[in-house]
Amino acid sequence: MSRIERRLEELGLELPTPPTPVANFLPFTRMGPWVLLAGQVNEWNGTVPYVGKVGGALDVPAGQRAARLCALNLLACLRLACDGDLDRVARCLQVRGFVNATPDFDGVPAVINGASDLFVELLGDAGRHARTAVGVATLPRRAAVEVDAVFELGAI
Repeated sequence: MSRIERRLEELGLELPTPPTPVANFLPFTRMGPWVLLAGQVNEWNGTVPYVGKVGGALDVPAGQRAARLCALNLLACLRLACDGDLDRVARCLQVRGFVNATPDFDGVPAVINGASDLFVELLGDAGRHARTAVGVATLPRRAAVEVDAVFELGAI
């Protein structure tokens, strides 16, 4: 079990089954030491528990929980990219978050903290990253949140 998986266990979390892409793309690509992860919505093993607009039917804490699910899906795909060994992860470089938001909702950065905070909880300072957080009109499967990320691997 990797240090990241041990830490997840300490937090009472587990990784879901990596989602299957719903269109013509890969869940990740590797370029040298970098892993570029495709966007993941707040799916949990095939279901999307947070559907709708943050700032409307969903509040900020629900949006943060949705973003945390996105991060768990990203980690499940990252584990695939690392051939099952998350100990190869050196750091999180970038996170981009997209929130299905009402037009007047201005708490988008707070929602994406649900993903960012998890990466810091798991990796410490190596989990700190550059970030973009934007509100959008809609997301696949009417999900509340979608997040993508770039990670750096250590020695391959």
